[in-house]
Amino acid sequence: MTLQNLNTSTRAAFVAALGHLFEHSPWVAEETWHKRPFADADALHAALCATMRGASRERQLALIRAHPDLAGRLAQQKKLTVESTREQASAGLDQLTDAELAAFTAHNDTYKAKFGFPFIICARLNAKAAILDAMNTRVNHAPDLEFATALGEIEKIARLRLMDVLGTTNPH
Repeated sequence: MTLQNLNTSTRAAFVAALGHLFEHSPWVAEETWHKRPFADADALHAALCATMRGASRERQLALIRAHPDLAGRLAQQKKLTVESTREQASAGLDQLTDAELAAFTAHNDTYKAKFGFPFIICARLNAKAAILDAMNTRVNHAPDLEFATALGEIEKIARLRLMDVLGTTNPH
């Protein structure tokens, strides 16, 4: 897929190509389509993120909640999206020891009990030890800060997924 293809695509084709960038939330791509054409990948990513940021808090919360737990039940049952499976594997979350899996499960449960949504971090930019450290730190955040942090991590995830779609390796 090229940026030129995206800039000239129908709404349906645009959503088919980019709807997965934001986990189970194709509405972000659908509501960004009318902002075409995009000068470059950065402009496209910025427009997608602006759509996400401009959504109601309830819609943002639904997007956050659409993300799976890291090394959670869906991962164990091999029911993650293709993208989430690859991303979690890149951080080594598909090869945890029993003790590591227990630690992730405990952190996920504690985090969700406090915030009401899953812990989100761009797994492709972190190793499992760094993710556990972040879980330990971020569980102490105020809810509004953690909500904002989750959206920021979603933006990082979406950028890397967009680079995959466009076949580029520059995440910046």
